[in-house]
Amino acid sequence: MHLSIKRVWFQNLKFDITKDVFEPSEDSFLFAENLDVHKCDEVLDLGTGCGILGIIAAQKAKNVLSIDINPYAINCAKQNATLNNMQKKMSFLRGDLLTALNNDVLFDLILFNAPYLPSEIHEIETWIGRAWAGGPDGRDVIDCFIPQATRHLKQSGRIFLLQSSLTNLKLTLQKFHEHGLSAVVRAESNLPFFETIYLIEACYRQ
Repeated sequence: MHLSIKRVWFQNLKFDITKDVFEPSEDSFLFAENLDVHKCDEVLDLGTGCGILGIIAAQKAKNVLSIDINPYAINCAKQNATLNNMQKKMSFLRGDLLTALNNDVLFDLILFNAPYLPSEIHEIETWIGRAWAGGPDGRDVIDCFIPQATRHLKQSGRIFLLQSSLTNLKLTLQKFHEHGLSAVVRAESNLPFFETIYLIEACYRQ
């Protein structure tokens, strides 16, 4: 077991961040503050990290499946689910994006705080690097995620995706449109050094 290296609080919830797990920061908190979950939602929390979004969602949702490629993140999220008494509504799966899911698995709500920063190849060689590094233009993971997510979204479902202004917001909105979804910015926050982070909500066009 990896010992806790830091405890982070969000409202009345507590999260122990263990070795090789990305610590929640401004983007996580913007996402958490604007998370809209319905009582009967079946939720997918992709790239769960320490479990912060999945655990917040589990307070209202019917159930939450948390996925991460990082084995240390899965263990950390499990521990935090127990720490916050949400373990009965949550399940955990190690996988690369949504590739571990059967084709017939559908969700009401898909959450993804994507690795969105432009990066060099060597920066994805660590578990922490995989949490934020998005390839040369920051879009490697986002462009894989969108078509996968649309295949696992109920017709009445919603996707929440967080990304940076460094990663071409207009192209993300266009990609959602190409897959039959309408997408809008639900929240944004300006960061130092001329960067803005955006929380995008997408749903099938009616």
